[in-house]
Amino acid sequence: MVKEFEMIKIDEVMKIWLDTNISAHNFIPEEYWANNYNVVKEQYMPIAKTFVCEEDSAIKGFISIIKGSFIGALFVEEGCQGQGIGLELVNHCKALYPKLELAVYVDNIGAVNFYKRCGFEIQVEKVNEDSGFREYAMLWNK
Repeated sequence: MVKEFEMIKIDEVMKIWLDTNISAHNFIPEEYWANNYNVVKEQYMPIAKTFVCEEDSAIKGFISIIKGSFIGALFVEEGCQGQGIGLELVNHCKALYPKLELAVYVDNIGAVNFYKRCGFEIQVEKVNEDSGFREYAMLWNK
């Protein structure tokens, strides 16, 4: 069930964020994610509108929207991937927002293909200034 995130569950969400980033981006050193953990937790999460998919009071995945259109995060717990949770979260946001944008690493082929299946189109390829790795800027319009 998709519902609004409650800050009391920030540690649960951040564990999914860290674990999934490390496994999905094996081309980026783990230290990069560990070094950005507090920035995401303390700066980005408070300004984002976040929705979680929860089952039996456990968070299985989450999506965070920044500035009304940018998907700053979409992560599904590793053991729950491939069960439609990511799609459910994206579709929930598609119903709320007329436009969604995101950045995804070029080398994260599974995520790129997922977003294409969700109707996102590649707008441009660029280098992520923070990590130095190539990423696509992708867009979906209602």
